[in-house]
Amino acid sequence: MARDYLKKADKTAETGASDVRDTVQEILANIEAGGDAAALEYAAKFDNYDGPVLLSEEDIAAACAKVSQKLKDDIAFAYENVRRFAETQKSTMKDVELEVRPGLIAGQKAIPVNTAGCYVPGGRYSHIASAIMTVTTASVAGCKNITVCSPPRPNEGIAPAIIYAAQLCGATRILSMGGVQGVAAMTFGLFGLPKADILVGPGNQFVAEAKRILFGRVGIDMIAGPTDSLILADETADPFIVATDLVSQAEHGYNSPVWLVTDSRKLAHKVMDLVPGLIEDLPELNRDNAFAAWRDYAEVIVCDDREEMAATSDDYAPEHLTVQAADIDWWLDRLTCYGSLFLGEETTVSFGDKASGTNHVLPTSGAAKYTGGLSVHKYMKIVTWQRSTREGAKDVAIATARISRLEGMEGHARSADVRLQKYFPEQNFDLSAQD
Repeated sequence: MARDYLKKADKTAETGASDVRDTVQEILANIEAGGDAAALEYAAKFDNYDGPVLLSEEDIAAACAKVSQKLKDDIAFAYENVRRFAETQKSTMKDVELEVRPGLIAGQKAIPVNTAGCYVPGGRYSHIASAIMTVTTASVAGCKNITVCSPPRPNEGIAPAIIYAAQLCGATRILSMGGVQGVAAMTFGLFGLPKADILVGPGNQFVAEAKRILFGRVGIDMIAGPTDSLILADETADPFIVATDLVSQAEHGYNSPVWLVTDSRKLAHKVMDLVPGLIEDLPELNRDNAFAAWRDYAEVIVCDDREEMAATSDDYAPEHLTVQAADIDWWLDRLTCYGSLFLGEETTVSFGDKASGTNHVLPTSGAAKYTGGLSVHKYMKIVTWQRSTREGAKDVAIATARISRLEGMEGHARSADVRLQKYFPEQNFDLSAQD
């Protein structure tokens, strides 16, 4: 398979990544040992904030009052879309039961976790949409406790719009604390919080590493790296829109890869000509991020045909995948590895990031090969149960005893033996190992 790289990345998402594990491990250990006081020390050091940590109803009301009605309406619009989609997702999870054998019934139940801890970034950008995505799905799933933590602005606190979105979507507690200390507070149950059963939401490398270390003690949605996006475009695509969409995702961060895969060399060159000017037109902070991401991490790949384009995309397994090409249904049927798929010029990753209804907490760094993004399913435990009549238990007990003895697990065998002896005392069974 021939792939012509008109632009090849000098770096990958892992290039130059600092080793933060020791730092994060030390912070977590200190906070677990020192409790609330230690968490507050780190908050003062890293957040430069000494205001209220666990927001009261009065604090929340005061923050919400600062949000304009226009912004409230936009947040409500996005919330409604996310909620409706989440409810539809939940409807696909059914409690079931099956009579496996006469008298032997097995079943499945979907049970939400009790407590979700939702991390909402609030440093460089105020991630209002992350509050909507994480809290809404937890609420629809049926979590009893939903804690939101978000980095406060120095001497100000959490952005009011984040607070408004969190309470609208169903947060039961809001913690004004960011970084590792915020993750630790939710995990260890500091400040009177219920201990989180699962941690969800995007964050910087320190937050991601904290979730990685804590996984096992607590569930997590995924271990996320820098956001990445890939566009599949053919000769029918509008190069200006393609270039604009690439730049819109590159602004996430200096190490956010964006990739263009096309079978049109003309389109590829036109997009590459347009991108620098579009980056230059961004505000300064966004411009710096997008410039570095395009310079160091972006790739432009020309393929022979659409099958090769699709195969290339599946190899990359992007977090966000956009198709701007003819025959949309073919692409929908063919593509297999992506976090979220955006079909046609009429939609864009930005829609999914903010307001269209699908979730924006998605697998990065190729993880879309084996997992999807955040949804109500992440908060649900699929558990099984069984019951049986005595007659229904007979054949299962016989098979269990024999298999157990063949495995050398005599205790397991005897737990089957005693039931056969009690339920069918007049019958003789051959319970020896079968080899």
